[in-house]
Amino acid sequence: MYILVQKARNQIIRKLTQIPFVQAQYELVYQTAVNKHLVNLPVLSTSDRTLVETIKRDGVAITSLSALGIPSNPRFFQVAKKLMSEIPKSISGQKNEFVVHATSQQLMEHPEIFWWGLEQRLLNIVENYLGLPVAYQGVFFRRDIANEVAIKSRLWHIDMEDIKVLKIIVYLNDVNEDAGPFQYIPQSLTSTVARSLKYHSGYIRDETMQQALSPSNWKSCTGLAGTVIFASTASIFHRGKIPVADDRFTVFFDYTSRQPKQPFYNTLSLPKQNLLSLVNNLSKAQKNCVFWQQHN
Repeated sequence: MYILVQKARNQIIRKLTQIPFVQAQYELVYQTAVNKHLVNLPVLSTSDRTLVETIKRDGVAITSLSALGIPSNPRFFQVAKKLMSEIPKSISGQKNEFVVHATSQQLMEHPEIFWWGLEQRLLNIVENYLGLPVAYQGVFFRRDIANEVAIKSRLWHIDMEDIKVLKIIVYLNDVNEDAGPFQYIPQSLTSTVARSLKYHSGYIRDETMQQALSPSNWKSCTGLAGTVIFASTASIFHRGKIPVADDRFTVFFDYTSRQPKQPFYNTLSLPKQNLLSLVNNLSKAQKNCVFWQQHN
């Protein structure tokens, strides 16, 4: 009963936030907060500042673990590659199953994956993109199955959780056009397409998208294992292209502001008691990103 009530409440909030007046008011409050926080933004290196500028301009920036050069990268990648072999091909056995996630227990056995998303340098990049203190919404270790299932995140959509959402995606195997690359429509075209389709939320199939925009404008993020994608998923139409040749293994790290537009949004991939044990040796700033709801 509680779950049904919560779902109904969440649905009402979603509809309210789509009302133009409510949306305009929220954006005004959001921009005021951004302006106020400007003086508190972390200082970035030239290369990281360029990365943020690219995300803001195009909606996506592509780099690699080696180019980022974060000291924990080798250990993170080694552990993530080990976990790949522990993710089964299927869990439910249902014909519409298209992704298998690492379990909470598996993530707890490989804590370096969770910790990597809290690297201070990454948080500084995220904060400069969001313009506000960071909420670390979770880490998701995915095996996307090579099949023909076209549902949910394999369809075009824009994330609605907040005005700005940033996802960091790490490829764990080589991803070409046939292995399910992350695809997006450039930020400069997304708003035009959204107006053309009268898009507010939900998923859009290829056939509909083709009527609004030629597939020649669809961008695929292909790359070798270790490719890192920064994607502003609230600003661009995006999807995971269906893999047809090989399963795709990725790790997704999700970030929003600490006052997301959809206040019920909480994708934390681990129970609170697990999070408490994971943050023991982290800084206060990192802990605040994990337990962000206590700092609003």
